[in-house]
Amino acid sequence: MRVLLVNMPWSPIDLPSLALGILKRSVDERVPGASAEVLHANLMFTDWITERTEFTGDDYEYYALSSYFMGCGDWVFSSALYADPDWRADEFTRTMTGKLKSARMRMTHELHRIAPEFVEMIARRIVESAPDVVGFTSTFQQNTAALAAARRVKELAPHIVTVMGGANCDGEQGATVHRNFPFVDHVVRGEGEAAFPELLTALTEGGDLDTITGLCHRDADGRSVANPMATRPLPPAAILPPDYSGYFERLASSVARNWVEPKLVVEGARGCWWGEKHHCTFCGLNGSFMEFRSKSPDTFYDEIMELARRHRVLDMYVVDNILDMRYLTTVLPRIIESGYDLRLHIEIKANMKRSQLRTLADAGLIYVQPGIESLNSRVLDLMDKGVSGCQNVRMLRDGAETGLSVAWNYLHGFPGESAEDYDPVIAQLPALEHLDPPVDLSARIAIERFSPYFERPELGFTGLRPEAHYRFTYDLPEEELYGMAYVFEAPARGIAEPTVGALNSALAEWKKHHTDARLTHDDHGDRIVLVSRRRAFTWRAMELTDPFELAVFRLLDQPHAVQALTRKAAGRLPDAACDEARVQALLDSWLALGIVFTDGGQYVHIAPAAVNEDLLRLDFMRHAHTVVPEPSGPQDALDARDGAAVPEPA
Repeated sequence: MRVLLVNMPWSPIDLPSLALGILKRSVDERVPGASAEVLHANLMFTDWITERTEFTGDDYEYYALSSYFMGCGDWVFSSALYADPDWRADEFTRTMTGKLKSARMRMTHELHRIAPEFVEMIARRIVESAPDVVGFTSTFQQNTAALAAARRVKELAPHIVTVMGGANCDGEQGATVHRNFPFVDHVVRGEGEAAFPELLTALTEGGDLDTITGLCHRDADGRSVANPMATRPLPPAAILPPDYSGYFERLASSVARNWVEPKLVVEGARGCWWGEKHHCTFCGLNGSFMEFRSKSPDTFYDEIMELARRHRVLDMYVVDNILDMRYLTTVLPRIIESGYDLRLHIEIKANMKRSQLRTLADAGLIYVQPGIESLNSRVLDLMDKGVSGCQNVRMLRDGAETGLSVAWNYLHGFPGESAEDYDPVIAQLPALEHLDPPVDLSARIAIERFSPYFERPELGFTGLRPEAHYRFTYDLPEEELYGMAYVFEAPARGIAEPTVGALNSALAEWKKHHTDARLTHDDHGDRIVLVSRRRAFTWRAMELTDPFELAVFRLLDQPHAVQALTRKAAGRLPDAACDEARVQALLDSWLALGIVFTDGGQYVHIAPAAVNEDLLRLDFMRHAHTVVPEPSGPQDALDARDGAAVPEPA
């Protein structure tokens, strides 16, 4: 049996598909007599489109990620799905006027007009390769391109079995896809490295499709049947390492080689150990399976080293939703000792200790996404994040000190938040300009499938509808769109103008002035020297020499409330007057000088230790689209584990 696995646009071009890498290995090793190849149609598209338009790498990133919440990338290929170059063009224009710049509007229409030509070429290429089965992975804005190719392949060669899977096919989404698009023979829902080989074996040997967990198939009368989803996720020992054969060779021959630096995609864990107990209210990650499970340290280390040696690539994206804390004392020390100068991107929790962050940096995990989301404790409580505003600021400070580039988003729109939660933070943002700003301006939260806000209307969101772009992309009734959608419209909650405007104005200034801003401290024992270069503060250097001030500053390495700070300072200075009034007066003066940050009754100092901070800075924002975890996905082999980023609203 010959299996062709297809990675359509808009899958990221700087990363091989982890999904298809795992599937290729699972077919080659677990299905007797079968072999799999991967068709990198996303890279083929870059070569095809640059011959016809003034298309750039920035354009690809826009349609792949940045425009996700507007659905521009999916709408581009809807013309191919419905074999109509003018498919709902007027509706798109009406909806997007005012949201897209004129040049972007023109390019989107042009891509939409010629997309059917590309799909025709890809479909014929697939048919000419004569596979028995063709599998399409779908995540983010990959759905219409995958569906369009499957439709045309089925028209050209009805005997070829078509299969879809991935984050866009999890749970009810997969059942809806299968029910509405009869040219897709099968949809794999859940972790595909088990179900897909079972499907291939059943197709070869005439097995019973009803026994394959999560599979969607058709009965003798052509009716769509959705088998029950798995009740437990795969154990980590069953998760195969990926086979990336062909990706780097294909990239080297593509125009995309001039746009990106390729990265390896590695996977140590699935699920989220924090989310198992405290599912963040807005988060739709992990889809059907939140349960955290991770590979053994030896297995994960060996996979990292083998991929680096085989492909001679040191830049790696770790797709884990959250770092397994065991790896800090097992995998990472071995990476440090290996001598490999790895550069890794990973998600962590914001309350990690400085020593732990230093271990990350020493091991090459220099791009981190700690899931900060807000600097206000009350809003963070509404999210069920389990950290405080001061802890998040401490993370930014310690990240700067240890040489980590911290990627984070500022979110708003949570039921129950108010301007009073934001105003004090906004007033303090100029003091933070020396620390990594958020990747973009503040964004109102999207209501994502699988999130508590989606599953539990009592949390504040009712009457959900699929986002508008689904309506001008698919020719389906509202109830079917509801089954396919990942992002939903909802009434605006939380803050409104002018608070949103004030927040975004302050964030824009932060991003603008970050490169030139500086605040550091150097502790000499008997004195602490502070150096500042920030536009909102006129002072440039000061010394702390009073034992009382030294004690308080050192205690503020960690967030403290005034009462606790007073008690601890008194314990260190038994002969000094350390009452709360004196401590509060000192904190007020430091707040005015931009030395401390306060929120929720706590204070923390914001001056990283002087360790050549300017030299440690990395131009991370250029690569911010490569951070972040997939949006939905049950972390299956036909899923979103391609290392794509959490897209930012455009």
